Amino acid sequence: MNRGKKVIAVYLLLLTGLLGLCGCSAPSSASGSRKGTEDIELIYEGSMELRYAENFSVDYYRGGYVLLTLKEGEKFLIVPEGEAVLEKTKEDAVVLRRPLNNLYLVASAAMNMVCELDALDTVTLSGQKADGWYIEEARQAMESGKLLYAGKYNKPDYELILSRNCSLAIENKMISHAPEVIEKLEGFGIPVMIDYSSYESHPMGRVEWIKFYGALLGKTEQAEKAFEKQAAVLEQVMAEETTGKSVAFFFITANGMVQVRTPSDYVPKMIELAGGRYIFEELGEKGESGSTMNIQMEEFYSTAKDADFLIYNSTIDGGIASLEELLEKSGLLGDFKAFREGNVWCTTNDMYQQSMSIGYLIEDIHNMLLGDETAEMKYLFRLE
Repeated sequence: MNRGKKVIAVYLLLLTGLLGLCGCSAPSSASGSRKGTEDIELIYEGSMELRYAENFSVDYYRGGYVLLTLKEGEKFLIVPEGEAVLEKTKEDAVVLRRPLNNLYLVASAAMNMVCELDALDTVTLSGQKADGWYIEEARQAMESGKLLYAGKYNKPDYELILSRNCSLAIENKMISHAPEVIEKLEGFGIPVMIDYSSYESHPMGRVEWIKFYGALLGKTEQAEKAFEKQAAVLEQVMAEETTGKSVAFFFITANGMVQVRTPSDYVPKMIELAGGRYIFEELGEKGESGSTMNIQMEEFYSTAKDADFLIYNSTIDGGIASLEELLEKSGLLGDFKAFREGNVWCTTNDMYQQSMSIGYLIEDIHNMLLGDETAEMKYLFRLE
């Protein structure tokens, strides 16, 4: 969207009788709304500055209106509390009115950001059960009954969602496999928003999505501070030496295949930012969009046997605690250089849900590469 002055022609209607159009379920005072029906101009004032994220944009308009635009062109116009609800805009935006409450959060990567913004009270419906959350605040909220399980992305509990006056469903891209769910939720007057943070090519692009949620929930200042905290960690790591040491990041499936990350994924980028070299930098076709690939153990061995470090991804199978457990998955791993030299590491189970700690994970990888025994690791631990 151009940075120059932009005008969106909109039609203004009274709030009464139009709550279904904006996806809000709980009536509130319209005392701040303009009177009558008239054509107005919503005046563009500026856009959010983004350093890494490419899959969303935020534009600001006079009077506190905010336009959120997503990866595939979806638009959401945020209307300030007490202001007029817009029936239609040239942007074809879904209209959401503050305050947004009783959110149905299916995109688990967003929960860490919501908690970081101190906005967990806006989420009352979860796509995860209590034992599926590694984020303590979310688990406690479910155990106390403040946050209720409302079904997986493809099997939501519509009755519960409607009874809680849900104002917005936040899904991940998996919802594209269940378009009938989107259709049904929207048919009930519940807008559906898709989180594309996992499609960011730069690791810090994922972190920058906290600015999106800050704009959505009216927590812009808090979001900026949280992002800058992680950006400062990355800048410190990048100011230090590049080691050039090679790293294999992997997971062994139940059928003995080895799942590795493709070069376009964010994990190889984190290894690079930490000062290392991802051992499978030539894997797959150039420009391939998938984040993972399954290969035979023989191929994994031929490429990674001389890697300086191995990192086992424990977020899928619940993790392992020792080298012995790793050998039970494949005895061939005992012949790897990293195994012989004691440089086999494992991620903590909560790595994927801790979306606001990517800077810390990059720092962990950097300290691993440097062999810093005094460093306090947050998301990596050495297997003994």
